[in-house]
Amino acid sequence: MDSYILKKYLGSFFFAITLLMTVIIVFDISENINLFLDRDAPLKDIIFKYYLNFIPYFINLFIPLFTFISVIWFTSKLSGNNEIISFFNAGVDFYRFLMPYIVGSLIIVAISFAMANFVIPRTNEKLFEFKDKYTKRKFVTHTNIHVKNSPNSYVYVERWQNDMLEGSYFSYEEMGEDQFTYKLSASGIHYNEDTKNWTLRNWTKRHILDGVETVETGRRMDTVFNISPNDFNQDENIIETMTYKELRRFIKSENEKGSSLVKVYEIEKHKRISNPVGALIMAILGLSVAARKTRRGVGVHVFIGLVIAFSFIFFQQVAKVFALSGLLPPAIGSWIPNMLYAVICIYLLKFVQK
Repeated sequence: MDSYILKKYLGSFFFAITLLMTVIIVFDISENINLFLDRDAPLKDIIFKYYLNFIPYFINLFIPLFTFISVIWFTSKLSGNNEIISFFNAGVDFYRFLMPYIVGSLIIVAISFAMANFVIPRTNEKLFEFKDKYTKRKFVTHTNIHVKNSPNSYVYVERWQNDMLEGSYFSYEEMGEDQFTYKLSASGIHYNEDTKNWTLRNWTKRHILDGVETVETGRRMDTVFNISPNDFNQDENIIETMTYKELRRFIKSENEKGSSLVKVYEIEKHKRISNPVGALIMAILGLSVAARKTRRGVGVHVFIGLVIAFSFIFFQQVAKVFALSGLLPPAIGSWIPNMLYAVICIYLLKFVQK
C-alpha cells in the first residue's frame, strides 16, 4: 500500500509540474523570441543560462498548489475505484493510510526547502546576469532612502539613480543627546568610481556647539563617507540571489543601517520556510477533500480543491500586504496562512470518511 500510494503521489506531482513548466516555457518563448533575436542571444545561452535557471524558480513557486492538485487528482481516482474502501476493509486504519501521504509530502517539502534556500539563489544569479546582458534590465530610481551610517550618524537621499551614481537632496546628520550637532546637506551628490569619493553640489554645512550655530556654504565639495552606492541602491531582487545564511547576515546588516526594506527581507526569509511547509498542509487538505467517494466523480473534488487552493494563495497575498504595511509582524504575516489552514486540516480530518 505504501509504495503503491507513494508512487501515484509523486508520479502525479512530477507529471503535473512537468506539464505546467512546458506550458510556461512555451508562453515565455513566444513572448521573448523577438527580444532574443534582436539582442543576438546565442541559442546555447538561451537554453543553459536562461531557461535552465528560469525553471527552478517557477517549479518552487507552484509546489504547494500542485501538491494539492496532485493529491486531489489521484486520491479521487482511488476513491472512485473503491481502492480506499478496500484498504479499510483489509483492516488498515485511516491514520495508517495517511502515512504514505505524509512521507511523500515530506519528500516534496525537503525538495522545496533545498531549492528555495540553496539552488534558486544560484540560478537567479545566473539568470540576472543573462538579463543584464541581453534584455538590459531597466535601472530603477529609488526614493526617500534612509541609511544609518554609524550609531549616531544618518544619511538621507530623496532620489537616487544607480545607473548614473547620482542622487538629489542629500543630507548627513550627526546626533547628540537630544538634537543634531552637525548637518551637511546638498542639492546633489555624485559618486566618483575612479577616486572612490563623493562630490557634493550646492552644499550647506551647519555646526552646533554649546548652543552656538555656525553655517558654511559652497558650490562644490569632494569628500568621503562610510557608505557606498550599494547602500542607496535598495534593489529588492538582490535577496533572490542569497542563500538562507547569506540572507540572515544581510538582514542583520540592513537593520543596523536602518533600511526601509527590512520588512521585505524578513518576509522573504520566513517565506523560504513557510512555503515548503505549506506543501504538507495542502497535501493533507487534498486528502481530506478527496477521500470521500461521490457519485459526481473527480470533477467535484477538483473544483472544491481549486477553490481551497486559490483561497490559500489569496490569503497568503493578503497577509503579505498586512505585513508590509506594518499591521502584522513579518513572521506572523508569513506563517498565519499556514496556521489557519492547518486548523482547517485538523477539522476536516475529524470528519473525513474513515
